[in-house]
Amino acid sequence: MSVDGAMRVGAQRQSDRPAAQPDAYYRLLLVEDDAGDALLVEEYLADTSLDHRLRWTQTLADGLAAAAEDPPDCILLDLHLPDAAGVDAVVRVQAALPDAAIIVLTGLAEGRAGSDAVAAGAQDYLVKGQVTGELLERSVRYAASRKHAQRTASELRLKERQAEENSRLERGLLPKPLLRRARVTATSCYLPGREGALLAGDFLDVVETPDGVVHAVIGDVSGHGPDEAAVGVLLRIAWRTMVLSGNAPVDVLAMMETILSAERTYEAMFATVATLTLTPGSSHCEVTLAGHDAPLLIQDGRATQLAAVPGMALGMMPGHAVWQPVRQALPASASLLLHTDGLTEGHTGAGPERLGTEGLVSVIGSAPDPSGQALIDHLTATTRRMDAGRHLDDVAMLLLTW
Repeated sequence: MSVDGAMRVGAQRQSDRPAAQPDAYYRLLLVEDDAGDALLVEEYLADTSLDHRLRWTQTLADGLAAAAEDPPDCILLDLHLPDAAGVDAVVRVQAALPDAAIIVLTGLAEGRAGSDAVAAGAQDYLVKGQVTGELLERSVRYAASRKHAQRTASELRLKERQAEENSRLERGLLPKPLLRRARVTATSCYLPGREGALLAGDFLDVVETPDGVVHAVIGDVSGHGPDEAAVGVLLRIAWRTMVLSGNAPVDVLAMMETILSAERTYEAMFATVATLTLTPGSSHCEVTLAGHDAPLLIQDGRATQLAAVPGMALGMMPGHAVWQPVRQALPASASLLLHTDGLTEGHTGAGPERLGTEGLVSVIGSAPDPSGQALIDHLTATTRRMDAGRHLDDVAMLLLTW
């Protein structure tokens, strides 16, 4: 009997009964070589309230072919078919249709066949000769629900493993300050705007070279997705490598732009960067800007923005930008705050007003303790409270104190 000719529609019988309450719709596939048993199954289903469509094939090969065209929700599988028998039939169905529930049909004398089939992956089994419409309906609902629960649990476990692996990878990519002496302390804050992320397009780093000079960088890759986060990591690692190799700030920025141009996933991606060179014990630092805000000098609780020459952001016109380092005088003891615009672009209340640099200076001035981690915590808490979740941008801060 052909697949099309041998398939019956249970809904034809259902039309003789009162309409059932709205329910799930089940696509059922019966793989049974005995026409009498197949007719009984159809009769049982006709006496249920299941909203379903039944298809019948007499061989496993025909059943799998039919399922490829119209995947079933549940398969009623006889264990004695011309081309498959026992647990092997269950294994073959699972391999071909991993999302379908399986109910095995066994004979009266097959005491262990049903339990073996369930152990092999079937959701339930029914003994021929003991089936009723009520039992069949309950079994179909149970098998479909159990299969859905198993699939959901499997997907959840996979997502959890992926999340754990991503978290370990992201933690490994976060910067570890490389300061050889205790003359300068670094305090940082890194808050991705993406929910659940550890990395963002913002990046920061600080290293001390063997000559005692402290080098710092902060940057912001345009956008907020994983592609931007990946490019941010590349730029940070490139900066550290170039600095530890003894390169000048302008040469470092040029190499970072080359890497950005090669690795960005779309032509419009760019990055703003600020670099800082600080020599402890001396009276100056050197600042180079590539489209980024200048650092803030904090002394005695008051903040002022360092004077610096604005330069073009990386990737805007590759190979044509001009960056100019500017030397700045420094007091004997103070702090420098480098930050990304996620800190200053937040709102200051219900209106459209943004914090800006002047607002940030004011927030620093109101800090109970304008130093170290206490200042970072104050800035984070105050700006987020003022913004009230209206501007979920990435935020990075690096505070250097000497």
